[in-house]
Amino acid sequence: MQGTVDGFSYGLVTPVVAYLMACLGGALGLRCTTRALLVVTSWRAGWLALGSAAIGSGIWTMHFIAMMGFSVKGVAIHYDKPTTFASLGLAIVMVGVGVFIVGYKGTTWPALFTGGTITGLGVASMHYLGMAGMRLHGTIEYNTFIVALSVVIAMVAATAALWAAVQIRGIRWSIGASMIMGVAVSGMHYMGMAAITVHLDSHPAGTPGGDSAASILGPMLVGPLAFLLLAGGVVLFDPLMVSGRPDWRDVQEAADDVGTPAPRIPRPRGAVGRPVQRAPQGR
Repeated sequence: MQGTVDGFSYGLVTPVVAYLMACLGGALGLRCTTRALLVVTSWRAGWLALGSAAIGSGIWTMHFIAMMGFSVKGVAIHYDKPTTFASLGLAIVMVGVGVFIVGYKGTTWPALFTGGTITGLGVASMHYLGMAGMRLHGTIEYNTFIVALSVVIAMVAATAALWAAVQIRGIRWSIGASMIMGVAVSGMHYMGMAAITVHLDSHPAGTPGGDSAASILGPMLVGPLAFLLLAGGVVLFDPLMVSGRPDWRDVQEAADDVGTPAPRIPRPRGAVGRPVQRAPQGR
């Protein structure tokens, strides 16, 4: 028997809140990525790691909030904890790989394409692994074409977001990039949910294992929100992140590291002549 699926049990509340969470994680993470391109190599890994955690936490939180509005008529839905939390780790790791590629290879198209593809695949992998942790009296089938389309949406939008993030042109670019990332995550999620068909068991036996969405919501949000608050605090109190006008010496050295021309940024008052030539450090 085919189940009646409702992805908007709470109306527009869950999709809107989910999108905002994706945008928040994307804004913090992509801003950290932008900041990583403006510092010397020794600090870059920390910024990229923080950005990866923020983006991964944001998309994972977005997924779960959106799933709060998902229901199958007459059937209780439960979630397996290990699988659910494994999807968080997968999201952070795969997004991190994509972000680190862009952070260390610069703004070349091969780096952007590779990083965006891996980041988009991370979004999709998180989604479908999270879905694998869902338990109900029935089976879930997917439309292959729609699933493939959802993955393409995630990869294209993630690539566009990374491209926008690495353009060192102030906070407006980061906000725009985060909105693109929010579209990537939300669009991929709801496109993937549109591919679902649920076939209910005629004679269900026992209760599906795991915890209900309501009981798992509080504990599972603690970790992701801690990441987001940490990233938000760093962004808020870092003057270079807020002003978008980094010290020109750091920009020059960062550009030398990735082999790209340094952007034109006004030098501090009193700075004259050419940038100080620094001795190579093990390169």
